[in-house]
Amino acid sequence: MNTGKTVFAQVMDFLPLHAFRSCVRRYQGDYKTKSFSCLDQFLCMGFAQMTYRESLRDIETCLRSMQSKLYHMGIRGKISRSTLADANETRDWRIFADFAQILIHRARALYRDEDFGLELDQTVYALDATTIDLCLSLFPWARFRRQKGAIKLHTLLDLRGPIPAFIEITDGKVHDVKILDLLIPEARAFYVIDRGYLDFARLHQLHQGQAFFVIRAKRNLQARRLYCHPIDKTTGLQCDQTILLTGLLTSQDYPDKLRRVRYFDAQINKRLVFLTNQFDLPALTISQLYKSRWQVELFFRWIKQHLRIKAFYGTSENAVKTQIWIAIATYVLIAVIRKQLRFTISLYAFLQIFSVTAFEETPILRLSFMIPEQKPMDQNQNQLLLFES
Repeated sequence: MNTGKTVFAQVMDFLPLHAFRSCVRRYQGDYKTKSFSCLDQFLCMGFAQMTYRESLRDIETCLRSMQSKLYHMGIRGKISRSTLADANETRDWRIFADFAQILIHRARALYRDEDFGLELDQTVYALDATTIDLCLSLFPWARFRRQKGAIKLHTLLDLRGPIPAFIEITDGKVHDVKILDLLIPEARAFYVIDRGYLDFARLHQLHQGQAFFVIRAKRNLQARRLYCHPIDKTTGLQCDQTILLTGLLTSQDYPDKLRRVRYFDAQINKRLVFLTNQFDLPALTISQLYKSRWQVELFFRWIKQHLRIKAFYGTSENAVKTQIWIAIATYVLIAVIRKQLRFTISLYAFLQIFSVTAFEETPILRLSFMIPEQKPMDQNQNQLLLFES
């Protein structure tokens, strides 16, 4: 089936093209387009993400050097950096945002039974944001501080994968906690959140939506202890309490009972205090749930290191959002392929192989055998890998 197809073409065969064309029609992306379609744009930008192209000129030079193979790779339009730049500037970024959500839905279905270290039947989400610095003179729309520009990538990560379930791109001025207003609480799901999102009125909305949250408490928390529950102090737990907020405003914002768990982490020599509205799980599990939030930090570090979302091919807001959403779609597409083909290699290894074999006509199933077996890494080694084998 893959005889004569390049590796890039085999990867793009996994795209749900019918869904992509529906997204294009929704926003009239190909209106009055003669030669360079939205699909051509997506394929070129996806190729740039997978092969680490540095600029539009780099994309143009690389693809033109393989002109005879472009048709069979699915690229029908003429490759030109000016044409690609115009497409990124003018075509609605929501085309690629909607398509990325379709891929995310497919990926989450594939990874719903994935183990993330805790035996829980419920879905566990980690919410956080990362800041991408920009030059204010080149990106005047992305104001952050007086002499600095930036955008924020707010992400709700499904820890079974990990796959981003919700993404919002804003300018750097938007406070993280405002993203809670955009979330639709999923009943029985866990939301693991850093203390920067501590807003009791918004947390109470999650509680009323029958969702659970785990969040770090601030030092100035005013609360009254109602009950103390037995704990095993040899595990690092220091207390497990049922409390009621007593602050003038916080008691109005969150009038229901909360659970406070205090845990001492010997590895970092730090005491952590967690608040949650879940009273049934063991206190140690609550601590472990918060520790799993680190996956969202790894996700941000990974995509910043291995995808093109820090250096941009265009300077407009539309071009930046287009590039970020195509990068996310690329990440999720590779995750889908890895799961469907049951690859045992890491996502990082797959991308590394693909970057040097994109134009080769090797069956994609052989890619997993192109890396020699590696010795197990030392647990203390700070290696950044997602989807480890």
